Amino acid sequence: MKKLPVNPFDNSAIVAGYEAWYHATGRRADRLEKALLEQLLTGFPHVSTVLEVGCGTGHFTRWFSEHGMQAMGLDLSPPMLVEAVRLGSPPCVLGDALALPFPTGAFDMVALITTLEFVPDPVHVLADALRVARYGLILGVLNRQSVLCRQLTRKGGPVWEAARFYTPAELGRLVRRAAAGRPVKVVWRTTLWPVWPRALPLPCGGFIGMAVSLLEAGRRE
Repeated sequence: MKKLPVNPFDNSAIVAGYEAWYHATGRRADRLEKALLEQLLTGFPHVSTVLEVGCGTGHFTRWFSEHGMQAMGLDLSPPMLVEAVRLGSPPCVLGDALALPFPTGAFDMVALITTLEFVPDPVHVLADALRVARYGLILGVLNRQSVLCRQLTRKGGPVWEAARFYTPAELGRLVRRAAAGRPVKVVWRTTLWPVWPRALPLPCGGFIGMAVSLLEAGRRE
């Protein structure tokens, strides 16, 4: 999701091919990303409701629903949301990640998966996500210091020219700035290694999965 003068995700050709990628070229990436996210979800045993910000076609919103959660998606692109409805996604609403139209603590968890790369103010987006979440965040972000991101940068095109990538360390700093002194526990792994199929706590995999747990007041880890 991206708030730009021209939103690349409003392009009908991009919308048409978005979901198909997961079932063809992106099949391995989809499997490994979901395996990492599933591992991170074990840190949130009491979560039953989730908001996915930047849901696009609802690909991960549906996945959360399949895992027994009451899921909702939000996106800034009307064409993406039309496709999400066509694919049978849980409720998905039009909205801006910079100003989530929900009260404080409305969801157990907020997920942002390949969304922070396309927002103009990631700290603001993370801060509003933390406001809406009771227990914390699940983040999926493409890793700037990976071979994958170098390939995407060379590839270019309207989507990747609009993207801004982050390293695990940069992402962690953004989270702590957004938390503004609230105690949080941050756990991350990377996957999409060129050969190794597992997720590792090493900073070079193409996809960063990060769990951000909100801790009780006064309790730091």
